[in-house]
Amino acid sequence: MYESEINIVKNKILIIEDEEAIRDMLGYALMKEGFLCDEVGDVEQARTTIEVNRPNLILLDWMLPGMSGIDYARRLRSVRETRDIPLIMLTAKGEEADKVKALDTGADDYITKPFSTKELIARVKAVLRRYSDGAASGVIEVNGLLLDSETYRVSADNQVIEISPTEFKLLHFFITHPERVYSRSQLLDHVWGENVYVEERTVDVHIRRLRKTLEPFGFDKYIQTVRSVGYRFSTR
Repeated sequence: MYESEINIVKNKILIIEDEEAIRDMLGYALMKEGFLCDEVGDVEQARTTIEVNRPNLILLDWMLPGMSGIDYARRLRSVRETRDIPLIMLTAKGEEADKVKALDTGADDYITKPFSTKELIARVKAVLRRYSDGAASGVIEVNGLLLDSETYRVSADNQVIEISPTEFKLLHFFITHPERVYSRSQLLDHVWGENVYVEERTVDVHIRRLRKTLEPFGFDKYIQTVRSVGYRFSTR
């Protein structure tokens, strides 16, 4: 068994889904793969579960009683204790605008119902791998922008910049590969990994979020769009 697979089976998954049959199906499929699972039907139960047993990844249904999955995703991303937990949105909404909305809230991936358990497992493993792989060790500095690959921290002028793990990996890749232009598909392969079920539009969403994060510090201009080609990192 590969080391990455050994790490995967130790992960705890929180399933937030109000339909019991779907909850049971997801839990059974994940536990067969070696995951530990908590299953809840609404946001209130999810809050209690996270406080007691913090998950390594959350599967979150869009349509929930009381508070929608979209609103809860925003809340999870706004709180220090939960903002870095990987999140996959589950929904019957399949329009592109819905997918972009889910990604904009901070979801790492988006699965449209109905889906196969094989696809679910593949996406869960891909997201967890992305978070656990990390970047090369060491601190990188570019014109006052510092990335610490061991702590996943970014700072500018001694001020910490709050950034998600996915945006960190994207920024790290850009900084370590300056000036060269990369297409969306190339960025997906390098940052998200090959054979990952993620649409190219995902890159645009994360680029937009990364720029927004860097904008108050003046570094957003380094992430440049090359029309009809892709993106590059340049200090010029």
